[in-house]
Amino acid sequence: MPESDHPAFDAAAAAPIDDDIEFHEPRRPRRRGIYILPNLFTLAALFGGFYAIVMAMNGRFEQAAYGIFTAALLDSLDGRVARMTNTQSAFGEQMDSLSDMVSFGAAPALIVYEWVLNSLGKAGWIAAFVYCSCAALRLARFNTNIAVVDKRFFQGLPSPAAAALVIGFIWVMDDAGYQGAAQYAGLPWGAFFLTLYAGLTMVTNAPFYSFKDVSFKRTVPFIVIVAIALGIALITIHPPIVLFGLFCAYGISGYGVYVYRKVKGKPVSVISTSTDEPDERGLH
Repeated sequence: MPESDHPAFDAAAAAPIDDDIEFHEPRRPRRRGIYILPNLFTLAALFGGFYAIVMAMNGRFEQAAYGIFTAALLDSLDGRVARMTNTQSAFGEQMDSLSDMVSFGAAPALIVYEWVLNSLGKAGWIAAFVYCSCAALRLARFNTNIAVVDKRFFQGLPSPAAAALVIGFIWVMDDAGYQGAAQYAGLPWGAFFLTLYAGLTMVTNAPFYSFKDVSFKRTVPFIVIVAIALGIALITIHPPIVLFGLFCAYGISGYGVYVYRKVKGKPVSVISTSTDEPDERGLH
């Protein structure tokens, strides 16, 4: 019987060994890392929300307002930084949503409750919970509709703007000297209705301009830079009132756009009819 037909014959073992052949271990799948730069902005925004809660627990509501507005500024930058540096990731998207829930959902609800809503008993904590739950619903809907929404508009009031409405009101009142807000007639109920308005507006279908089509890479007329400088100067005159006024105007702008589109017979939904062209004009 030939060797090759023998059951114990191993052709590979019988083959001559080639010294030039290198044997490598199978490659292990490469572990994906985490981009540092955009997530630093997100973590800083998260810290702003946490800082605001701590300050409110100590009765320092002006510092709490600083924390929320700083978080809103950083939140507006992390996505742009990720796109400009090509460091977008699924991890960053999830981190951003969780940070937003703390800074613009739980934090404003807890702060306004600690400030004055606790004087209303059950009505107070119900208003705070409605705001907090609407923020969670708004963020969940944003994450699931992100591929089919017209990028020029937000579907409902964005959570940073809703937080700015609630905290801006607290900042204005605290700056005006309304210490111990519960003792002033009407102020607790004013905060109650504003909190409900901000929360429920987050889950409406009203289109709020997103400013996402504003590009920092394009050239602009000189007058635009002058307008930005004047805007910064205007804010520095009295930050609490000016910022609160700006966010009040933005907080009702979505309903203005909704009514305008209805009157003109235009579609009012920001959900695109095609996922391939989310910026198309045909909306339903």
